[in-house]
Amino acid sequence: MLRPAWRLSHSCCLPALLLYVSSLVVSLPTLALGQASVVPPSSASAIAIKGLGRAVAPLDGPWQFHLGDDPNWASPTFDDSHWEQLTAEKPWGEQGHPSYTGYAWYRLHLSLNSAPGDQSSFALLVPHLDDVYEIFWNGSSIGRSGKFPPYPIWYRSTDAPVLYPLNPGTPKSGPEHESQLRGTLAIRVWKAPLTSEDSGQSGGFEGSPIVGYPESLAAYKTSLDYQWLRANQFSFAEFLLYGITGVLCLFSWLRDRQQRTLLWMTGFALSPLIRLILYGMRIPWTVGLSNALGPPVSSIRDISLWFLLLWLLHLDDNPSLIRLVRRFAVVSLAASISDGLLSLLDASVSWFWLIQIADAVLTGIYFITAAVPLALVALAVKQRRRLDLARRLLVIAAFLWGMIQVVQGLAPQGQRFTHWTLADKLRTPLFHLYGNAVSVPTLAGIFLLVALLYAVYRTSMEDHRRRSLLEHEMSSARELQQVLIPETFPSIPGFAVTSAYCPALEVGGDFFQIIPLDGDFTLVILGDVSGKGLKAAIAVSLIVGLVRVLVENTQSPAQLLTKLNRRLCGRLHGGFATCIALRIDPHGNCVLASAGHPPPYLNDRELAIPGSFPLGLFPAVAYEESHLRLQVNDHLALYTDGLLEARNKTGELYGFERIRELFATLPNAARAAEAAVRFGQDDDITVVTLVRVAMGEESTNIAPATSTV
Repeated sequence: MLRPAWRLSHSCCLPALLLYVSSLVVSLPTLALGQASVVPPSSASAIAIKGLGRAVAPLDGPWQFHLGDDPNWASPTFDDSHWEQLTAEKPWGEQGHPSYTGYAWYRLHLSLNSAPGDQSSFALLVPHLDDVYEIFWNGSSIGRSGKFPPYPIWYRSTDAPVLYPLNPGTPKSGPEHESQLRGTLAIRVWKAPLTSEDSGQSGGFEGSPIVGYPESLAAYKTSLDYQWLRANQFSFAEFLLYGITGVLCLFSWLRDRQQRTLLWMTGFALSPLIRLILYGMRIPWTVGLSNALGPPVSSIRDISLWFLLLWLLHLDDNPSLIRLVRRFAVVSLAASISDGLLSLLDASVSWFWLIQIADAVLTGIYFITAAVPLALVALAVKQRRRLDLARRLLVIAAFLWGMIQVVQGLAPQGQRFTHWTLADKLRTPLFHLYGNAVSVPTLAGIFLLVALLYAVYRTSMEDHRRRSLLEHEMSSARELQQVLIPETFPSIPGFAVTSAYCPALEVGGDFFQIIPLDGDFTLVILGDVSGKGLKAAIAVSLIVGLVRVLVENTQSPAQLLTKLNRRLCGRLHGGFATCIALRIDPHGNCVLASAGHPPPYLNDRELAIPGSFPLGLFPAVAYEESHLRLQVNDHLALYTDGLLEARNKTGELYGFERIRELFATLPNAARAAEAAVRFGQDDDITVVTLVRVAMGEESTNIAPATSTV
């Protein structure tokens, strides 16, 4: 079992980051750590360090180096004089072994002398080695990072240095004697196969190990952590701004799920913060895990930007373009997920070259889709869309950001063959701000975020104004509907009337009117316009107005529907209306005609009336009348098909059988409508009931008003 390494970096990085972001610590004093004298002995493969004291010393080499793998190379007695020599300051890819992957060993013979009276415990601070490594001191393993093949596991090169003890448990020397430690450091390294964007210049050491007392190295490492934190404060502030924006947009979207723009802004703003957590926070994620999650997160950010541009650049009125962007979104997400899953495969298998080819192909597909923002910007400019200042700034920012993304993504591909350096030049700092490097991609990202926030704010204000106007129109429509659906009835001698009206939306397409006629007659008309909402309400106002005019010239329900049908043909914009009209008198005589409307129920049975076409379809339709006489206590129920078509959560309709059972109980209108609403309302529901009462009784004694469910 290997002794655990002292990974102080991951335990102190996050608290230090929070402390720094909250208070922006003024300036910590720089640790004044001296350097011990490094005396190379006669052998070029050995290093002697004298009078270490409280100082630390770099082990930059030269180190003995050999490709391949042999467990015997960890032994301090192994003769490595025939090995080549490399420095620890650069990877082996820059020292004559470009694009080499697999096993290699470093060895160094070390002699440490502490000052008299000082402690004799030493430690080693090791920077990241590419990729998996294990350290041996005098043939014994003192720690490792990652797991060797098969099924290798390794960590990112941005991880912090790790502290390993060299001789734990060695007793201290006396004050008059100098403590001396001799031994051989051997480091076994495994380099993972190269990906499509690797330069081939990596492998092994990326910086010199540091030797010293554990307390001195811990203090030295703390200063390195602070320097890293200070050098990245600008990036942390940038990504923190992204994160705050994303969280605010997420909560706003949760309050109003109809605002999909807020959802897209959430995806765009939270993705950089997630990538920072995966790649830039020194959290010990494995490379396989971070590479599996990173590409889909980047794809979500790209897709969110596409739909933001569609909306902000007024391109969302083109259904074909929206379908095309959706297809690109599916391709981008599928390619990035597949590319990420490749990172979870065993990198040590002999057929890994097939995985490398698949990685290159999927990466190419992903970066082709990354050019979508450029295409959307070009399309908006070509179509000469009327863009205000906010959208013009967005066009410029999206174009610059898109170009940089494409260049940054494509330039490193195959760079070990092309030797292109354009991506590196883009990342070169333009200037430094309080020790923070500021590059072109950083400025382009901030510009795009600011432009998006400004454009979203301006567009949200425009939408708010439009919603206010729409709400005003809806309020006017509701007032119109209150006129069309009477709240009080005229007195109808010989009948008690109840009604219930329940629109599926704020305004609906159902209507009914009770109109007194000459000669003690009363006209009851009930109907249903196809569709819902404001359009249906406007059609209702047209029908009710025509009915009010036509009853001046005819009292016949059939003639009324015939004339109404001729006037509605061609005026409902492809829609239609069902309708039933009744003319009743105080003696219970009833004449009715139907235009495709559900038959009424008399007590517990459905009346058999002639069927016909709805209004507004065919101008030559002639409607027929039916006659019946209602006795005292007879219950006549009229309803719209919203009652019949009520649907529960399983999709089951209310249906004819339930309606028959409902009306067999002789309910008033409110109770009938409530039964359908409880079952599951799917359309406007209107119910009107007429009960024949004895002569002399007032209808208003039983049901004076409309019930709205």
